[in-house]
Amino acid sequence: MSEATLHPRLEALLGYRDAVAADIDRPLLTTIIAIVALGLVMMASASVGVAEQAGGGSMHYLQRQLLFLVPAVAAFAIGLRLPLETLESLASPLLLFGLFLLVLVLIPGVGREANGAVRWIPLGPVNVQVSEVARLFLLIYFAAFLQRHGAVLRISARPLLPGLLVLGIAAVLLLAQPDFGALAVLVATIGGLFFIAGMPLLLFLGLAAVAGVAGALLIFSSPYRLERLTAFRDPWADPFDTGFQLTQSLIAVGRGEWFGVGLGNSVQKLFYLPEAHTDFLFAVLAEELGLVGMTVVIALYAFLVWRACRIGGASLRAGRHFGGLLAYGIGIGLGLQAFVNMGVNLGLLPTKGLTLPLMSYGGSSLVMSAAALGLLMRVDLERRRAGRSASARPPRRPA
Repeated sequence: MSEATLHPRLEALLGYRDAVAADIDRPLLTTIIAIVALGLVMMASASVGVAEQAGGGSMHYLQRQLLFLVPAVAAFAIGLRLPLETLESLASPLLLFGLFLLVLVLIPGVGREANGAVRWIPLGPVNVQVSEVARLFLLIYFAAFLQRHGAVLRISARPLLPGLLVLGIAAVLLLAQPDFGALAVLVATIGGLFFIAGMPLLLFLGLAAVAGVAGALLIFSSPYRLERLTAFRDPWADPFDTGFQLTQSLIAVGRGEWFGVGLGNSVQKLFYLPEAHTDFLFAVLAEELGLVGMTVVIALYAFLVWRACRIGGASLRAGRHFGGLLAYGIGIGLGLQAFVNMGVNLGLLPTKGLTLPLMSYGGSSLVMSAAALGLLMRVDLERRRAGRSASARPPRRPA
């Protein structure tokens, strides 16, 4: 390759990077990095006991999480560089692929079972949790779906039928794993998108009531879900069996008081608190960093959700409906998952198998959350560029 050919390409690449650096939402990027960094520190502390028991050394899970961070950064970069027009055109193929994964994991011999649930597909040394992939792809599909049918939805319920059919298929496949927590977050997120897209209030309230009744029936028809609900109401009635997880979590939170017992000094993570490095990481954080640390984490997630909703609102006002709905969906989904995880750790909600996004141990959650946040920043990037180019155009001369 000649020098004359190389220089323009190099200048174009540097110019693209400068443009991205100028348009990127730096407060949002700083918040994401802060959450991930704090998650690595807390996950390393919370996983010491279980890592030594597994025979991989005290930093075994931290090393694996750092390896997961490499594809997560790559997924974030892909999401940041992927044009929304291309993503919208891929919405239907991504939906089909997500549903295919949900079917594939249920095939005997393909899916991996753990704690009575079949949610993972083993790929060599890693296990892919298919619900994390499917939830993002479903969100992309429904953002594109409402971009096409949103105007009709404001005056007619006709577009609801294909959307509810797709959501129903996904719900059946998620319940077959079973993964009730992921289904609840997905339904709430998609419901939020329908409301933002302009669904009539009475119709929205009616569908919300139907979803609530269906959720209650699912809880009362399943012995283990009902057991979790009764344990949540009074965990101290059986603190060594059905209420064990919640009581140990509450003990961890109570020990933290204002400023915590100190980083690395948690007692509950030493085989008292189950899943300390995944589902109950927030309880370990509360024990070691206290109320102050909890407040910082809650503030970081609150800022992330607020920023996502702000990006979504600005995109909708600019007429960029697909990007706006996608940004709202990402913010609602991540915010709901974080809220449910923290609520479970604090005894405000029944126990669910949902991790704290970007902080808990797990490659699938980390990679897909990073991809979603990359798309969120792409929405903001395109909206800013479109606004700048529109303001740079000369005003039209009157006829």
